[in-house]
Amino acid sequence: MTPLRFEELYQAEWQELECLLDRLLGRKKNAAKDGAPVDGQRVAVLYRRACEHLALARARSYPAYLLDQLERLTSDAHQVIYQRREFGLAKVKRFLTEEFPRSVRAHSTYVWVAAALLYVPTFVIGWLVYQRPELILSVVSAETAASYERMYSDSAVAIGRAAESDWLMFGYYISHNIGIAFQCFAGGLFAGIGTLFYLIYNGASAGAIGGYLTERGHAATFYSFIVTHSAFELTAIVLCGAAGLRIGHSLVAPGRLSRVQSLVKATGDSAVIVSGAAAMLLIAAAIEAFWSSAGWLPHPVKFSVASACWIGVLSYLAFQGRRAD
Repeated sequence: MTPLRFEELYQAEWQELECLLDRLLGRKKNAAKDGAPVDGQRVAVLYRRACEHLALARARSYPAYLLDQLERLTSDAHQVIYQRREFGLAKVKRFLTEEFPRSVRAHSTYVWVAAALLYVPTFVIGWLVYQRPELILSVVSAETAASYERMYSDSAVAIGRAAESDWLMFGYYISHNIGIAFQCFAGGLFAGIGTLFYLIYNGASAGAIGGYLTERGHAATFYSFIVTHSAFELTAIVLCGAAGLRIGHSLVAPGRLSRVQSLVKATGDSAVIVSGAAAMLLIAAAIEAFWSSAGWLPHPVKFSVASACWIGVLSYLAFQGRRAD
């Protein structure tokens, strides 16, 4: 079916839906007072039909003006049908229980690619440095390597850090974690190259440090420190990387849209993921400052809690909100 024929067949339905939405939203003068009350069931039927038409138009790569019209109609109808008077906790609850995990699953391809870019260098470089510890000097200076050994030694008062104040480190971890996540996300503006670089770089750096400390005999202390908060921190970095890849892809392959239109759409699609990742980074900073560094906690306790955190985070992203899909 040609785009022109498609438009001729369904234009009447789209115009009817637009007129009903104008009356409901009062977008035209006296629109809300015209005629009989709007039939909500009719609006819902036309909305579902418009969604089907939009899916067909996208699948068939119909002209951009047609896609823009259908996207605008379905967006306005969605807001009218599903509008909720949500404030405060109710709005946050809906975001956490539906919007965030659903958005992550909708971008699963980008998430898997970002995870591979982060974790593959981590394990590869970690194994190489474990086999040849002197390679750590290619990543950090000798002084920095020695400071890592001190921070993760069994005699360290506060594991994994130099400052003793939990609150001071909490602020530092927030700034540090958000800085890395922002680099992975904003790097997408450079056609995704920046995102690729920061994911690989951070993975390689983490792997080098882990491999070095493992070879030096600090494995138990090091992994008991990172394993709990990393469930939130590393996952959030992967998600920000996925959002950056989404933006980079929109610039490299905008399809039938202009690059600006494609970028705007990708940014809107990624906003929910980045917001959820920011919340995860705050949780990670709190755990890292007040739990991970506690030397008095037995290692088995930390590993048990970490297992629960990893299972919880992955299960949440995989299954939460599926009823609303």
